[in-house]
Amino acid sequence: MSDVKHAVVAVTGVTGALGGRVAPRLAGRGVPLLLVGRRPERMPELPGARRRGPAAYGDAAAMRATLAGASTLVLVSGHRTGRRLEEHATAVEAAVEVGVERVLYVSLVGASPVATYINARDQWATEQFLAGSGIRHTVLRAGIYTSTPASLADDAFVVSGPARTGRAAFVTHEDIADVITAVALDDGPRSSYDGSVLEITGPEALTLGESVARIAAATGRPYRFVSETLEEAFARRWRAGMSGEQIETWISWYQAIERDEVSVVTDVVSRLAGRPATPVSHAAWWPAPNTARGIPGPGN
Repeated sequence: MSDVKHAVVAVTGVTGALGGRVAPRLAGRGVPLLLVGRRPERMPELPGARRRGPAAYGDAAAMRATLAGASTLVLVSGHRTGRRLEEHATAVEAAVEVGVERVLYVSLVGASPVATYINARDQWATEQFLAGSGIRHTVLRAGIYTSTPASLADDAFVVSGPARTGRAAFVTHEDIADVITAVALDDGPRSSYDGSVLEITGPEALTLGESVARIAAATGRPYRFVSETLEEAFARRWRAGMSGEQIETWISWYQAIERDEVSVVTDVVSRLAGRPATPVSHAAWWPAPNTARGIPGPGN
């Protein structure tokens, strides 16, 4: 463990797949942590970490109480609620009010006011709020998780959606967590990453068919991808009892891939983690079928 003294880092989303990987990495480097969330009893016990909460992003008083004493805030995007920008903004304002010096915000590759993937529009809006807030910040745009296609499979290991030729640079949770950790550790009065937008991607852009085929080879399970028309995709999800909002978000995720809006490949992982980005076939874990949340993708 390093003897370097680090400022206190507050980490959100520690009961989830991403924050739950970032916090142990920072604790292992001797960084004092504040673990922030709505369910403190579910948070991990880590050396040098204090569990804070319950605190939801939209609860200004609770966020001020939980963030007091932190220098850096790792803000993992919240779930889509219809008020996600307002909730993120409340969390950032609370951080500013209690003296947090910088925010590391986990956004999405493809974030844009006109992004096809609906969740990416909320992320862009939060990025703009941060840019105008005056606080030091770094935007970490995560690519589509390598694990997502496996979690979308049905019980027969079939992944179906309206995408055929479009590509995505699928990236593992571990690679994203390593990049976030590297940026958090650069915690001097000024960071070389201040004001940066870092797009964290896998090593190559694959179609969903190619990605699913590699998952099948890696796991020995009969995963396969079936392309659907938009009409077929809508009808199947409607019969499954999804709401119109859920269907729209699901389909927009596939269509963002089909339109190559998440196909960018960068060297961010190799530069910051000091090793090549992890290919799909070498991912550390695979979720079971039918385990995707109601809306797919980082920050869902």
